[in-house]
Amino acid sequence: MKIIGHPWIESERFVTVDSVEKITGSPAGSILLFDDLSASIELLHYCQREGLPFALRTEEVKTALFAHALNARYVIAEKVIVQAIQALAQNYLFDTQILVEIQNENEIEKYARMGIDGVIFSAAVE
Repeated sequence: MKIIGHPWIESERFVTVDSVEKITGSPAGSILLFDDLSASIELLHYCQREGLPFALRTEEVKTALFAHALNARYVIAEKVIVQAIQALAQNYLFDTQILVEIQNENEIEKYARMGIDGVIFSAAVE
C-alpha cells in the first residue's frame, strides 16, 4: 500500500492544475492533479503527449475507467466508491493506481484491509 503525504514518508507532490500555464509552472517531478475529466480532456491529452504524470479525482466508476484509458498514474476516488473502483482495477489489471484521500492516519488500516492501492493525505495536495 502506498502512503502519500504522511510526514514520516517522503512522497510525490500533487499539484492541482487547470491550465497549460499551471502545468508548465509546476515543480519538476510533480503529479499533476485534475478535478474534472470533461473540463480537462485537452489538458490530459497534453500531459499524454508530453509524458507528464497525472492523477484524476473521481466520484464515478466511469471516470476511473477513462482515467486508466488515458494512462493516468493515479485515480483519487471518493470513499463511497473506492472499493468498487479498486475491484475493477484488479479485474482489468490497471496500471493506474487507486488512491483514497484521508484526513487521519487511523484510516490507513481500514483501506489497507479493503485492498486499496494507497492513501493520500489532504496535506499532500497543493
